[in-house]
Amino acid sequence: AATKLASAEKLMYFCTDQLGLEQDFEQKQMPDGKLPVDGFLLCVDVSRGMNRNFDEQLKFVSNLYNQLAKTKKPVVVVLTKCDEGVERYIRDAHAFALGKKNLQVVETSARSNVNVDLAFSTLVQLVDKSRGKAKIIPYFEALKQQSQQIAAAKDKYEWLVSRIVKSHHEAWPNVCRKMQPAPEYQDYVYLEGTQKAKKLFLQHVQRLKQEHIERRRKVYLALLPQALDALVPDLDEIDHLSRAKAEKLLEAKPDFLKWFVVLEETPWDATSHVDDVDNERIPFDLLETPAAEQLYEAHLEKLRNERKRAEMRRAFRENLETSPFVTPGKPWEEARSFIMNEDFYLWLEESVYMDIYGKHQKQLIDKAKEDFQELLLEYSELFYELELDAKPSKEKMGVIQEVLGEEQRFKALQKLQAERDALVLKHIHFVYHPTKETCPSCAACVDARVEQLLGSRFIRPAERHHRNPLADSNVDRINLVILGKDGLARELANEIRALCTNDDKYVIEGKMYELALRPIEGNVRLPVNAFQTPTFQPHGCLCLYNSKESLSYVVESIEKSRESTVGRRDGHLAQLPLTLILVNKRGGGDAGGETLQSLIQQGQQIASKLQCVFLDPASAGIGYGRNINEKQIGQVLKGLLDAKRNLNLVVGSTAGLKDAADGADLRVVMCLMCGDPVSADE
Repeated sequence: AATKLASAEKLMYFCTDQLGLEQDFEQKQMPDGKLPVDGFLLCVDVSRGMNRNFDEQLKFVSNLYNQLAKTKKPVVVVLTKCDEGVERYIRDAHAFALGKKNLQVVETSARSNVNVDLAFSTLVQLVDKSRGKAKIIPYFEALKQQSQQIAAAKDKYEWLVSRIVKSHHEAWPNVCRKMQPAPEYQDYVYLEGTQKAKKLFLQHVQRLKQEHIERRRKVYLALLPQALDALVPDLDEIDHLSRAKAEKLLEAKPDFLKWFVVLEETPWDATSHVDDVDNERIPFDLLETPAAEQLYEAHLEKLRNERKRAEMRRAFRENLETSPFVTPGKPWEEARSFIMNEDFYLWLEESVYMDIYGKHQKQLIDKAKEDFQELLLEYSELFYELELDAKPSKEKMGVIQEVLGEEQRFKALQKLQAERDALVLKHIHFVYHPTKETCPSCAACVDARVEQLLGSRFIRPAERHHRNPLADSNVDRINLVILGKDGLARELANEIRALCTNDDKYVIEGKMYELALRPIEGNVRLPVNAFQTPTFQPHGCLCLYNSKESLSYVVESIEKSRESTVGRRDGHLAQLPLTLILVNKRGGGDAGGETLQSLIQQGQQIASKLQCVFLDPASAGIGYGRNINEKQIGQVLKGLLDAKRNLNLVVGSTAGLKDAADGADLRVVMCLMCGDPVSADE
């Protein structure tokens, strides 16, 4: 209770934690000579102490206060350790202070740094009356304010740490130096101290490390199914093995080290391998983790399911082959209820079964067509009295169907009547033109096979010479555009296809050519109706009309097509060979006041304007159905083929003319200058 002190060259403050470590703390010495005391902080411990009676302590405090009161100096009672305070002790201490005159009490906690500054500032105000009076806040209210302040400072400090520290390899001393100028760091250290700041830093680094490990774990686990598929794709090899034996089997595989790495130390996430981002091989000890075990079990289950699905596909095919309800041409919707059961739906999607069914149907249809073709050959006498190049009448078709109707091979195509009728028409064509091109066996025809075998074994002398590659490219293919509105183009295309073989081949002068048709009936400026596409380079165009309107459509379409090639390097469409054809009207006679003669005259005028060939099959009286006949189609195609050959010859050199003629097996070619015949020798 002394008010005057003398303690030269002594530290102003120390505590037991500083004994022996004084040099580690700030050195502030008391002034030399006498030091007056201006006030007292009377501290009362309100926590529950070992072997200590609070009543006796309060009695001691009361006696001490009586001594201090005699000095006439300001006194403030400070309740310490309120974070562990006993409610009765706090209440008794307040009661003690109330019994004294103007004795103020401040509840503090040094550990939580609550109201410590308030205790000193309250005493300073009592010493210096000119200062504003400090507001005394109860401990729990002050603790709440302190917690909010610390929480806000902590959030800002953690933001600072996350912005500066991006790697889990960062060290505290280096990061601490970087953060010291930042107010977020300074405020938090002031409130919580350096140790707590370091602790939050270490937590952040640990979190970064765990995130890095988790990313690596996901990479490894994502690769594990691929590794298992590559090393153990066979279910029989691993289905009966334990986990330990399965791991030994993996190690014995030749490509094991391509997928896995065996580390000297474990676990893998505590080794340097976790930081080797360029090495994505899976640590072998990762297989011992629950996640890897689940993936291994999933691999086993996948192999079992694949086997089961394969069994279901095989069982379904067997069901198709043995079911009497599956006939050629029967739609899936009709057959499904007869061939499907609940087990099938459990393992595969319906689309898979539909795909299998479609392939099975194709086999059935091909076999049924082959059998039907044999049936037609057996009844060849039915077709002898037909006129050459004529379509059978409905009555004749009825007779044919009546004779063949009782045959099972005829009934097999009951649901494919259109294809059955087409086979009859093709067979009639074969009867009157029995060549390898019209043979029902198509490419399997013995005559065609013999030619192929001979051609592959013997080389013509002309083929030994160098030939122009442009002249050889696409030589056996004719690309034909058919232009006509109101169904004209589609109908003629269908009639031409009926004259082709099953694989769209057409015979011209005893040689087979691949015929590609492109019927166009709309606006030719649209890509869908363009004459030329990346996969279709036209060699000629058939222009069909049967009225003034359809003729106008042809003219407009040709002009639009030619306009589209203006300014382009390839002027192919501008020089495209054209053939204008007048086709019969359905039912014949006039239509809309247009006579046949007027349509012919208009067609001739347009043909002259377009500089193209004009055909009038209607006036010749040899047209069948609605369009031109087979003979005229052959003439048109031969003309296009000759034009194509001439174009190829122009591209080639003059010196190569004889080679081109020999290579094409020609005896006479046309002079490109005057059109006169020129022999191969010339």
